[in-house]
Amino acid sequence: MKNAFVIVTLTGLLSACAVAQLPQPEPARPVQEAPAAVADETDAADVSDDEAADEENLPKVALSSDLLYQLLKAEFDFREGNWKEPYAALIEASKQTRDPRLARRAAEMALSVNEHPSAMAAVGTWRELSPDSDEAARAYLGLAVLTDKLAEAEGILRQRLADAPITERGATMFQARQFIGRAKDKAAAAAMFERLLAPYRHMVEARILLAQSAFGRGDKVQAEAEARAALALKPDSEIAVLTLAQVAVDQGSVEAMLAKFIAANPKAREVRAAHARILVDQKQYEKARDSFEVLLKDQPEDLGTLYALGILSMQLDDPESAEEYLSHFTEVLAKSPDDERDPSRVLLMLSQLAEQRGDLPAALKWIGKIDSEDPALYFGAQVKRAQLMAKQGELAGARKVLAGLSPSEATQQAQVVLTEGQILRDAGQGQAAYLVLEDGARKFPKNPDLLYDFALQAEKLGRVDVMEKALREVMVLAPDNHHAYNALGYSLAERNVRLAEALALIDKALKMAPEDPFIMDSLGWVHYRMGKLDAAEALLRKAYALRKDAEIAVHLGEVLWRKGAQEEARKLLREARAKDPKSDTLRNTLARLQLKL
Repeated sequence: MKNAFVIVTLTGLLSACAVAQLPQPEPARPVQEAPAAVADETDAADVSDDEAADEENLPKVALSSDLLYQLLKAEFDFREGNWKEPYAALIEASKQTRDPRLARRAAEMALSVNEHPSAMAAVGTWRELSPDSDEAARAYLGLAVLTDKLAEAEGILRQRLADAPITERGATMFQARQFIGRAKDKAAAAAMFERLLAPYRHMVEARILLAQSAFGRGDKVQAEAEARAALALKPDSEIAVLTLAQVAVDQGSVEAMLAKFIAANPKAREVRAAHARILVDQKQYEKARDSFEVLLKDQPEDLGTLYALGILSMQLDDPESAEEYLSHFTEVLAKSPDDERDPSRVLLMLSQLAEQRGDLPAALKWIGKIDSEDPALYFGAQVKRAQLMAKQGELAGARKVLAGLSPSEATQQAQVVLTEGQILRDAGQGQAAYLVLEDGARKFPKNPDLLYDFALQAEKLGRVDVMEKALREVMVLAPDNHHAYNALGYSLAERNVRLAEALALIDKALKMAPEDPFIMDSLGWVHYRMGKLDAAEALLRKAYALRKDAEIAVHLGEVLWRKGAQEEARKLLREARAKDPKSDTLRNTLARLQLKL
């Protein structure tokens, strides 16, 4: 009588590329005896193609009460956490019934507790009972590699390569490498792999795999030689030239090599993409964008290419093109959603681009579409949304958005306070901003960013004692925070007090950030206060060359006015007014100099 019991099918005890622990299946289920007992439709749906093909080769075994009891007891004992007795029982049953599925189930039990030698023994029995099963052969091979029985694995792999049809031999080589990659003895595995592929060095796939193997063990010279041999065998092979690009000893020559390959093979998409990425690394953004645009012509809805073009356009200060590419990215993704792609970062960039061109409604529209599962990204988007609403004059709505956030991390809680203080300050509500930041500083006394903003707001309200205390706390909490040293030094210089101390503070800040134009401005200003006009002028000119900021222009203009260069001074002060008509620094300077522009 044909199989009177059915073991629940296991979809691949061991995959072709790894030995994996499998999920625990349901226990064995009996099927009523019948002249031709077979699995019902539910069971049949679980049967793999490989098993279905072997169904006719399974032994004909009557389901006796003793056998049924033995199988069920094994499954129940296994579920109770005992594997040895169930394992032994199934091995014995497999030998009695000659059913390979029982040996496979025993192997799975051993694998579930990482008992690899026992699993290998069970798979050996499985192979004996089903010698033509490719699944059993792959399982045995995987365990042989995992347990470092490389001699056994080598024989099996050599035979698999020899038996593989020519058209499939390359794929079989890749599978062999994946198997061997699991070995613990990497040196022995690499040597074995070289021996296996030695008869096939006339094949591109063999040379590529040998190149990758050599590169993996640090032999760059051998890796490059193998990759060049692969390319010589097939000069138009994209994978060969990409492998050579990866392993080349002289990485400086890779860009030219890929460019030459593309010239000869203009349809080589993968090589063109790799070449474009190298151009990006070399900061050749224009050339990189040209390459990605060629790729886009062939596949106008490729998300990776659209994203790259958007980023490059932003880097090249071409916001119009950036917005076009990134908008198209969102349209394509909306038509074909991809769980692996979160559009949130693109939406943030689109919001930023709209804000830069002064279109706040559009900026809010983009930011409003963000519904990321990433808590940090969603939080950042909501903070930005509040800032945009405040810019539109919706101060109450902006504060409501911030109040609706309930982050668990202290840093994000402090960020909410900082943002609320910022939007209140920008709205001209200085006292309210001070109170919010003061309360935040009490709640988060170890947050240097919050203390820094609180200090600056205190100074704006004339609370210089509070400002200095807060900045000195920042210096303790973050000794490398050059902004704190610069802010206190500049405040002293602006008030024309303790100038030697101001000079020391600003000089320390400049040592931390030697190219910061605002610190140069502070240093120039303290020199001016000390009467060192030439040193002040030199520093302020350098700062203004680095950053055409209104406040730097005002400071340089005042120094030049004092030195008698009044025409140049007027010109600079007019530039400052054009940049920032509401500048307090400009208004105070004009009043102090009794000057009208």
